Amino acid sequence: MLTEVLEVKLFVNFDHNFKIIILKIKFICIGKTGKDFLVAGEQEYLKRLQHYVPVERIEIPDLKNAKKLSIEQIKELEGKEIISKISGEQVILLDENGKEFSSVEFSQFIQQKFNQGGKGLAFVVGGAYGFSSEVYQIANSKISLSKMTFSHQMIRMVFFEQLYRGMTILKGEPYHHS
Repeated sequence: MLTEVLEVKLFVNFDHNFKIIILKIKFICIGKTGKDFLVAGEQEYLKRLQHYVPVERIEIPDLKNAKKLSIEQIKELEGKEIISKISGEQVILLDENGKEFSSVEFSQFIQQKFNQGGKGLAFVVGGAYGFSSEVYQIANSKISLSKMTFSHQMIRMVFFEQLYRGMTILKGEPYHHS
């Protein structure tokens, strides 16, 4: 007789009626990823992440006629679009002034945020000019992936790799070498 043991690797929470809520991660960004090699990298890590946690990638289109708008108007319009995509998740901005983590610390940060409850986590990458004051007001946390500057397109792939690395660290899997 063969018995199979399946390990469930989803992060879950319970609502006030003790109903299971599967926690997920939203990744909200402005504009398309324009380079094929970056798209391929994003897809690879999103595929790997499916094993651990549902990840929804939400791409907000670039504003039309943005050249006619001021920087503040651009941030305000992008901010409204960002806020419209958030529905009860903890909001974590990827921001140059955010807290920096090692990969192990980042995995612990993710676990801590999931333990705090809610519907999950929403990581947000703003447009070229950053975030509106309204987006900063709703944010629960700000993180930075590096002191270096990366293109808004490249940081997406770097983030997905770090998120995958964090999941493997939490599960004690051999991807990360300390």
